[in-house]
Amino acid sequence: MIRMRVLSLGLCFLTFSATAQVQRTPIEADDLLKIQQVGNVVAAPSGRYIAYTVRSIVPDEEADYKYQSQIWMISAGGSEPPQQLTFSEAGGTSPVWHPDGDRLTFLRSVDGKMQLFEISIYGGEARQLFSFEHGISNPQWSPDGRYILFSVSLTREQVTELTGSDPDWSEERPGRPSWEEYTADPAPDGDLASVRAWLNRNREEGNPRLLTRLNLQGELDLSPERRSQHYFVADLTADEPEARMVTSGHYGFSGATWLLDNRQIVVSGYPVTTQHPDRERDRDLYLVDVETKRVRLLLDIGGYRLSSPTVSPNGRFVTFQATNLGDRGYAQTEVGYFAIDGRSPPEMLTLDFDRSVRNVQWSHDNWFIYFTAPSEGGVPLYRASVNDGRPALPTSEPVADSLLADSLEQRARSFFYRGELVHRGLPVTQLTDNDKGVGSYDLTTATAYMVMTQVVNPSELYTSPMDFESPRVITRHNQEWLQDKALSFPAAFRLRRDTVAVQYWVMPPTFQVPGRTYPLMVAIHGGPASMWGPGEATMWHEFQFMAAKGYGLVYSNPRGSGGYGNAFRRGNYQDWGVGPAEDVLAAASEVARRSRWVNTDRQVVTGGSYAGYLTAWIVSQDHRFKAAVAQRGVYDLSTFFGEGNAWRLVPNHFGGYPWESGVLLRANSPITFVDQIRTPLLIMHADNDLRTGVIQSEVLYKSLKVLGRPVEYVRYPDAGHDLSRTGNPKQRIDRLLRIWEFMERYAGSES
Repeated sequence: MIRMRVLSLGLCFLTFSATAQVQRTPIEADDLLKIQQVGNVVAAPSGRYIAYTVRSIVPDEEADYKYQSQIWMISAGGSEPPQQLTFSEAGGTSPVWHPDGDRLTFLRSVDGKMQLFEISIYGGEARQLFSFEHGISNPQWSPDGRYILFSVSLTREQVTELTGSDPDWSEERPGRPSWEEYTADPAPDGDLASVRAWLNRNREEGNPRLLTRLNLQGELDLSPERRSQHYFVADLTADEPEARMVTSGHYGFSGATWLLDNRQIVVSGYPVTTQHPDRERDRDLYLVDVETKRVRLLLDIGGYRLSSPTVSPNGRFVTFQATNLGDRGYAQTEVGYFAIDGRSPPEMLTLDFDRSVRNVQWSHDNWFIYFTAPSEGGVPLYRASVNDGRPALPTSEPVADSLLADSLEQRARSFFYRGELVHRGLPVTQLTDNDKGVGSYDLTTATAYMVMTQVVNPSELYTSPMDFESPRVITRHNQEWLQDKALSFPAAFRLRRDTVAVQYWVMPPTFQVPGRTYPLMVAIHGGPASMWGPGEATMWHEFQFMAAKGYGLVYSNPRGSGGYGNAFRRGNYQDWGVGPAEDVLAAASEVARRSRWVNTDRQVVTGGSYAGYLTAWIVSQDHRFKAAVAQRGVYDLSTFFGEGNAWRLVPNHFGGYPWESGVLLRANSPITFVDQIRTPLLIMHADNDLRTGVIQSEVLYKSLKVLGRPVEYVRYPDAGHDLSRTGNPKQRIDRLLRIWEFMERYAGSES
């Protein structure tokens, strides 16, 4: 848990003075190119080796830089240096151990599609196992090592070609039948049937794009045609493996995992419905026989969306993640488990936990379930007791093919009402601190391996005994280049404002000199249900860069943030502006009041996405800031409903659509108060951002230009909403330097 400092801010910050770091060098903008991101941690079946990926930024002839992922391996405990297994320019990702433990299967791009490769842990070249025309994702070996299961994203036409069936839902094309066949010869000057065939041919060629979907926006472009995810298996003991489709229909499935019988998988899928998938929010769990393609409902809980099933090591139970459909926009993800024989109701393990769960795994002895959850500035690892610290509901015999089939036929229940769920309030134990972030992880019988983010290092692999008393780093992918770098260390604080306690962190300038004052940058997170803190990896470089440039930073988690429980998250319902903004400003005021190094005449503010919204809101209501940078934001909530693919935030957070809640949406939109903005403002947006939509920033920019206010507008071509996190590396550096340069105009040493 976070240990709150007793010292005052002024005394605390003196610890990080220039004297203590005089021999070290600052974090620079191009240090972004040096950061190695560790992920995809998987332990060998024997527990002797750990495989993982390292994602780096490498030079590229066409685009200056590109991302590349390679596969590495390290011995258990890190007694030997890690070994890089793949070196191809095409890289490697998604490593999976063969059940024999002597080789790794992984994905590599071939002609623009991911294909399946294999490499021995004892050396040699990787070889491609087979080729599949649609590409491969999420590979998994069957327990006996015979089959490989993988997912594929398919268009409607591809599913129809593979299955011979059309969708059960309506195409929602007014006045026309769904999935119409055109038999006439296409001709623009023919009869009506020929004209319709000609128009359809143009549509198939993508010129024009005909849109009938509710969810018409993708991330970077319009999405006229819906894609569905399906699963295939290939028998790799055959001389020439062929992929067979094992799921069918047009709705799609996700989260597949094998049962121990090597014949069945558990998947998450849509309920039986004729409703268009864009309108259906529910998901249930199903059993699929990979030989017969027979699908059976395994679990349906009324009012819950079920996803991410994980089968227990003994093969008798499956965990699932559950989201309350009655609390749309604010529901936290719970974890529960269910006996596959269907003889007892599901048990929910985290109803009292009040955090949103992810990355669920079973312990090897079936006693515990492990997971991570954002909480109070970090992403700790947790352990839930399945059966009060005893083996999970022991039974007398292992699951056999016939046993499972018989139970489903005769004794099993698959539907349960919410009131039937078991909840015994068994303990949930936090295993790592809130000032760290656990990413990918895997477990052996006695050891945990986990990627952790800390202030001292954004990404390394750690090992720990299962008591988690002494995690130990076993890689040095970032330690080498960081060893001579000076860093700023955040201090955590809380303040009370009306009904909520707001947590915030303060980072002093890296090379702070006692007696001098420095500008203060107020940084705001997006979401609005995101969470920042020392254990959050995405802002590590940006915050350290700004601190190295002489800025102190304050960042907070205002009401509406994740990581503090459902009530706190719901604190911004029908109030995106006033409440969260006052939380952010209260933290800034507290730091300015208590810290001698803060120059209160040199304060700046910035944020992206929802925080772009909040930045614009703040400068329309408060004039303390010398400069502001609003990034990829939402500024008019009514038009955001139509322009952004995150449009459900409008009805979920404001209780209605623009024609129902128009007054409330206008009252919460920064554009309503644009005439009150006098702070110099830099607006940034990516050309292909369909998460929030570029019209948002264009309207804000044009309004300020008409008003004659100091404003500058930057647009990034061929980029999307995630530019700052996963975008083109050169654009990421450009963005960061433009933010710093703009703030220097008004709050820097030469301002």
